Amino acid sequence: MPVILPVEGVSPQFGENCFIAPNATIVGDVITGNDCSIWFNAVVRGDVNSIRLGNKVNVQDGAILHATYQKTKTIVGNSVSIGHNAIVHGCTLHDNVLIGMGAIVMDNAVVHSNSIVAAGAVVLEGTIVEAGTIYAGVPAKKVKDISEELIHGEIDRIANNYLKYSGWFKDVLTKNQ
Repeated sequence: MPVILPVEGVSPQFGENCFIAPNATIVGDVITGNDCSIWFNAVVRGDVNSIRLGNKVNVQDGAILHATYQKTKTIVGNSVSIGHNAIVHGCTLHDNVLIGMGAIVMDNAVVHSNSIVAAGAVVLEGTIVEAGTIYAGVPAKKVKDISEELIHGEIDRIANNYLKYSGWFKDVLTKNQ
């Protein structure tokens, strides 16, 4: 069973058709949209500030979402994929964003729509990732603009695939109950 706990009397709330892996942890002031998935060993910790996820957000295995006490919230738009072992902390991710595996996005950073933060990148505090770009490196810098093909071929594809994958597990979990 996933760990879903209230903090200071505030419990996580989930939209329709969400998948929560059996060993995910979600606590406190967390609200998800519809069609979200929070995968194995992911942690969404809304204990010190709020975390908001739009529709069709996937938080992949081992990823951590958190914020800073009384300073920064974490806000995630629609159709966002947060890759394996990524850290998203006190920042804003707009719609149609891909955060690569192992990437870190720090407090007060803003990742605008149709953008990719490459695997292993570190988006420093307060960085603004321009819409339609790829940021990579440590610290993350713009490396190129994204083509329409990449938006549809990667960002949209991954978000849609995770919606499909979550269906596989929901079916298995339902049969095992």
